[in-house]
Amino acid sequence: MILALRTPDPYTAQLMAIQWFPGHMHKARKEMAAALPSVDVIIEVLDARLPYSSQNPMLDTLRADKPGIRVLAKADLADPVLTDIWSAALSTDTIDVLALTQTEPGACKPLLQLLSARFKPMPNQLKPRVAMVVGIPNVGKSTLINALAGRVIAKTGNEPAITKRQQHVRLNDHWSLKDTPGVLWPNVENVNSGFRLGAVGSVRDTAMDSTEVCLTMLDYVQVAYPAGLIARYGPDIIVAHDSTQTLERIGKLAGCLGARGHVDYDRAARVALQDFRTGNLGLITLETPQMQSVEEALVIEQRAHKAAAKKHKREARKAGRKR
Repeated sequence: MILALRTPDPYTAQLMAIQWFPGHMHKARKEMAAALPSVDVIIEVLDARLPYSSQNPMLDTLRADKPGIRVLAKADLADPVLTDIWSAALSTDTIDVLALTQTEPGACKPLLQLLSARFKPMPNQLKPRVAMVVGIPNVGKSTLINALAGRVIAKTGNEPAITKRQQHVRLNDHWSLKDTPGVLWPNVENVNSGFRLGAVGSVRDTAMDSTEVCLTMLDYVQVAYPAGLIARYGPDIIVAHDSTQTLERIGKLAGCLGARGHVDYDRAARVALQDFRTGNLGLITLETPQMQSVEEALVIEQRAHKAAAKKHKREARKAGRKR
């Protein structure tokens, strides 16, 4: 299913083009690049609800030909059918894909087994091999590391940018993990990806308009997963082709009212986003491989349009100076 997301006005689109790149992320990128020569495998943690949008293209550049494992984290919140489809789409000759819930006892055993199978101990190996864990903020890296280690090593939380520095964790005689801070790329060109990253909480809520993020999420969910909305809020919650009215009904049900009984859309949006993030709206995946192809083509088209506009401005300035 390919669904068109809302098209924001130019001002909103400019605001929603995420450029949230705190200083520690810039530092983390440099540290990751410096550490890569000593790393044997890269474990990239993705959000199973948005496997495309939670991939950091900057990490692919850093990885080069290094073998990797992509972990689709939070699979217990995602559509299992689409998780299988994405697992096949993301697999390559050098990259394996695992979907993990991370919350169930022993859920991370398949990852350890894959590491052992793919990278058998070398004769006379004196030091453990190193797996670097990377991913965007709030995707579940720290939770994964704690589950693998069997103890609390890394801080966790339901907000991005909890981990601020690299950590080294020894798992056993054969493997150690290098944890890294969540790193977004400096500019998220795909506006649709920006909305989705906001929906799952990979960008601080204060960095984006919660109402716009929620309305975009509802645009998709009330068409692709209406049963979850109905189960949570009742049979009359969905207003076809009008997510604003759907959000208004959610606000009334949740008591998000302001002056004169009007719905406070920001509060209502935060309620709906929290319900989505915690799985109260059901098992939802916000994107498909087909959507990825369409949106990547749009980004290329937008780049070409911007380049042509810049060229036109330069030529106009040159022509003005010649006069």
